[in-house]
Amino acid sequence: MLKTLAAQVKEFKKDSMLTPVFMIMEVIMEMIIPFLMASIIDDGVGKGDIHHICIVGIIMIAMAVLGLIFGVLGGVYGAKASTGFARNLRKAMYENIQTFSFSNIDKYSTAGLVTRLTTDVTNVQNAYQMILRMCVRAPFSLICAMIMAFIINARLASIYLVAVLFLGTCLFIIIFFATRYFNQVFEKYDDLNASVQENVSAIRVVKAYVREDHEKQKFKRASENVYKMFVKAEKLLAWNAPLMQFTVYACILGISWLGAKMIVGSTLTTGELMSLLTYCMNLLMSLMMLSMVFVMITMSMASARRIAEVINEEADIKNPKNPVMEVKDGSVIFDHVNFSYKKDAKSYVLKDINLSIQSGETIGILGGTGSAKSSLVNLITRLYDVSTGSVKVGGVDVRDYDLETLRNEVSVVLQNNVLFSGSILENLRWGNKNASEEECKRACELACADEFIEKMPEKYETHIEQGGNNVSGGQKQRLCIARALLKKPKILILDDSTSAVDTATDAKIREAFAKEIPNTTKFIIAQRVSSLMNSDRIIVMDDGCISGVGTHEELLENNTIYRDVYESQTAGSGDFDE
Repeated sequence: MLKTLAAQVKEFKKDSMLTPVFMIMEVIMEMIIPFLMASIIDDGVGKGDIHHICIVGIIMIAMAVLGLIFGVLGGVYGAKASTGFARNLRKAMYENIQTFSFSNIDKYSTAGLVTRLTTDVTNVQNAYQMILRMCVRAPFSLICAMIMAFIINARLASIYLVAVLFLGTCLFIIIFFATRYFNQVFEKYDDLNASVQENVSAIRVVKAYVREDHEKQKFKRASENVYKMFVKAEKLLAWNAPLMQFTVYACILGISWLGAKMIVGSTLTTGELMSLLTYCMNLLMSLMMLSMVFVMITMSMASARRIAEVINEEADIKNPKNPVMEVKDGSVIFDHVNFSYKKDAKSYVLKDINLSIQSGETIGILGGTGSAKSSLVNLITRLYDVSTGSVKVGGVDVRDYDLETLRNEVSVVLQNNVLFSGSILENLRWGNKNASEEECKRACELACADEFIEKMPEKYETHIEQGGNNVSGGQKQRLCIARALLKKPKILILDDSTSAVDTATDAKIREAFAKEIPNTTKFIIAQRVSSLMNSDRIIVMDDGCISGVGTHEELLENNTIYRDVYESQTAGSGDFDE
């Protein structure tokens, strides 16, 4: 974990090294000042030597100014190092998330990843800054003060040693028990963020079903869990301040009592006693700083582990050593394919799939909910890898292709259509960033999206809100189809992507595909038989197996499932699951 995080310091190594150097220099200046003060009292004030007082006073001012400068520089470089470190952590996590396969993404919740990129990184950033500054300054100050105190009077300085050992033991016990609660609290943060995210993204559904009170209660429970965990941890950490105060006052009383007796016995001077009291405060302030550092590090350790987990997560799907960089055509072969989402699953989602599809064919896929239709086409773009068997595109196993090359030749319009904030043109150019406006308009004509775009006041410059909330479901689907067509793919996959489109528009889109992209292999997943009946072949899926393959007429004659669906839909029901 520490190695993973340390690797993200990168270009901020210089700042990370300069920060503790300046902090050490600041401490040295501070340690010299009490020593000079003792000299002023004993050799200046005690002997009435004004010249000595002036000279030593000037030196003290110079030391104070230098200490201030070193402290400011330490703060500046510390802030630069910690914020840069946080930036690199976010970048490393985000970039690694982009390489995740679907199986990697399935391990983490969206809310959990957001928490890691925000709250967890902030915790680690604060801890890193404290490590560079306080974690260097406090121990060095403590050691220097201890050395100076022993130089002045070893007997009195031994009180500090006892105090340090007592307080260090108490802090260790507190932090040991508090760590367990901090490890749990960030998991509760994930639940809290999930509640907020789900509510905001589905606010229309919440209001439509008048479920505001239910959502408030759900958020309250998640918030209450975070509160309870923090309270448990803070109850332990609350002992830190009283223990610190007890140690400070005990030290002051002990030094004052013993010191006064030693002054009376002429074994200690007044200046030396004042210096010892100053070093006492330095020691105890250093201990207080260390306790704060330990608390912050304790809180951040859980965050650090969660961040390292994402950075170290290796994508299940990677490029081969010598990848194939060209997809010959859109032919697809499934050769004895078995597939499950988890490696240790007891049964397969797809079972012994054997298909041979020629380039340019239009393939319809029909099946009930959970019949693994989407799982089948996800293997073509290698969003998942097969468990056994192979999937070949253009005669080459998809595992031998360069991932970017393969996915650039396959356009997918998923069930859950996603549009991004920006203009319609900007959304369309996700398919091809270099597409001209004319190419975008042509793609929209094929997808029957031009019909509603031309009626908008700003036409293709119309702004799309985040998630496409200002367009209807059918409009969103047509824009996503147009975006996919701009890639000019060898394979086009429509995963139930015309479900919100009326049957007439659906027919127009299919007719346009047949005329404009005859050489593109088309996979059309749909619940409506009317969307599939003109396909070259139709695959009927049932519980992860192929129940039948053939034309509309062949399946009506030979496949019971297909015939039942067709009859139920032509009779007016239209519900496959019935």
